[in-house]
Amino acid sequence: MSLLDRHLSFLEALRGAGLPVSLAEDLDAVAALTAVTWGDRALVREAYAATLVKRRSQRATFDTLFDLWFPPLVGEGHRAGSGPGDAEATGAAGEDAGGEDAAGSGQGHVRDGAAALEALRDRVVEALGAGSDEQAAALATGLAREAVGTFGSLPGAGRGMTGWSAYAALQRVAPERLVERLVAALLSDAEPEPGGEERARRTAARRLGTFTAAAEAEARRRTAEAKGAAHVARTTVRPTIDQLDFLSARRADLEELRREVHPLARRLATRLTQEHHAQRRGPLDFRRTVRASLATGGVPLETRHRPRRPHRTDLVVLCDVSGSVANFAQFTLLLVLALRDQFQNLRAFTFIDHVHEVTHHLRPQADPAEVMADLAASASYAALWGRTSYGRAFTRFAEEHADALGPRSSLLILGDARSNHGDLALGALREMAGSARHAWWLNPEHRRHWDTGDSAASAYGEVVDMVECRNLTQLSDFVHDLL
Repeated sequence: MSLLDRHLSFLEALRGAGLPVSLAEDLDAVAALTAVTWGDRALVREAYAATLVKRRSQRATFDTLFDLWFPPLVGEGHRAGSGPGDAEATGAAGEDAGGEDAAGSGQGHVRDGAAALEALRDRVVEALGAGSDEQAAALATGLAREAVGTFGSLPGAGRGMTGWSAYAALQRVAPERLVERLVAALLSDAEPEPGGEERARRTAARRLGTFTAAAEAEARRRTAEAKGAAHVARTTVRPTIDQLDFLSARRADLEELRREVHPLARRLATRLTQEHHAQRRGPLDFRRTVRASLATGGVPLETRHRPRRPHRTDLVVLCDVSGSVANFAQFTLLLVLALRDQFQNLRAFTFIDHVHEVTHHLRPQADPAEVMADLAASASYAALWGRTSYGRAFTRFAEEHADALGPRSSLLILGDARSNHGDLALGALREMAGSARHAWWLNPEHRRHWDTGDSAASAYGEVVDMVECRNLTQLSDFVHDLL
């Protein structure tokens, strides 16, 4: 593959992962690359990032794909033909010429076994327990390569091929079991001071996280050598955080999503304010326009408009908080809370099979973590039988909270429309939608999964407009259109 082909393939992978890379940015990247030295891999990475990455949340995905398309050269073959300063040089193919990891190449092939495992754990604690974070990160990379090469092989991946798994390697090494040893090593090298142990635990967690990330990167590099970078990008690289499906988010992803909610709300509020200012003028006032034209000989050079009446809607949110759908509902509530000033009034309800009002938890200027904890705790009050029942929830809402809806209110329902084959209570939902000015249903499932299994998406969609809302990008677009 030529350098141009690799460049174009890399840009296509970025677009496939959700980064908006235009032709203009493609040309900017080419111009930047002509001004840097290709022998310095870190400089090439930063040149690409400066021209292609627009948001901080996109950087992790960019780095993962860059490491696949422009991997570091490691192994005996590279070390034999290169100087000591070229260990991170960029290669056209990035192949491990010697077939061994850099950390273990000086000792020959290390066999899997209890002695090798314990020796590796000792070296991990020793390497991560001394020096700065930068020094620990450099050592963690080499040890991670050795861990994957020794404990992460998966025989049987194909004829004459060996697969590589970071999960298998990390299960053997078990970094979480090294926390106490690493904390003790960090404390032994530091002066005793108040809060030192807590600081050491944070440092240990951060450095072990670096080791884990390096092991995952090494497994991807080895797999890409065998099956190609494009295959790994399609199967293992997660999209940017704003394109990540709510229902497939991991715990670390949930933390990142929570951090993105308020910046997203600020961007939406700024955008809405600008658009409202641009649309401030009301309908044409013909009489005032004609009167003003007398000053210019009857030519209406400037038009006059009636003032637009300000209008803010009341919002009623009804959220399914069962199972994995709860994450989607909570993030949507947090975004609505951050945009609360855009609404005249806000009322929020959660349900599994029983409706429970949570408006009092959505306090202005509240800490997002506290709000999330309060919403999670309130989920227990939204279930009587423990199984999702949209029909029972809609019936209860129509009976007990009908006063929440009115001609100035908008109804927003959040859920996957899966009611365990129970009664759908379409009549109650039709009554609720008829009482509100507008009604929408946000479904976090992909449209292709609607009407599969116990999903009643089409039946409910005939009563309320159902919108696919799987990630932050779709959620922000919907909220913008709503306001």
